[in-house]
Amino acid sequence: KPGEAVITGGHLLPNPYVIHCLGPVYGVDQPERELLASCYRQALKLADEKELSSIAFPAISTGAFGYPADEALDVVFETVSALIPKLTSVKLVRFVLYSQSDLDLYKKAMERIG
Repeated sequence: KPGEAVITGGHLLPNPYVIHCLGPVYGVDQPERELLASCYRQALKLADEKELSSIAFPAISTGAFGYPADEALDVVFETVSALIPKLTSVKLVRFVLYSQSDLDLYKKAMERIG
């Protein structure tokens, strides 16, 4: 369901696990902000439970699901930054982005929060 995450084996991938998140469809799945935050919270929790040292996120829901990247970014940084101090094994969070414009948005947001 939107907002949920599950973890599976990595099978033939170079990673031991893959965490699958279903983000909300913007304007359809409500409350979209909370559902998006839940994706990131649940994924980080699963990674920490499996004692993973790092996790990589795409810009969940901002592609075909239509979530505006700038609105999603606020949710992402608010959610992830609140959880980082509580994590015991995850030490590195990466954001893997599709476009230069997405990268520019993330850079600006990171500069704002330090």
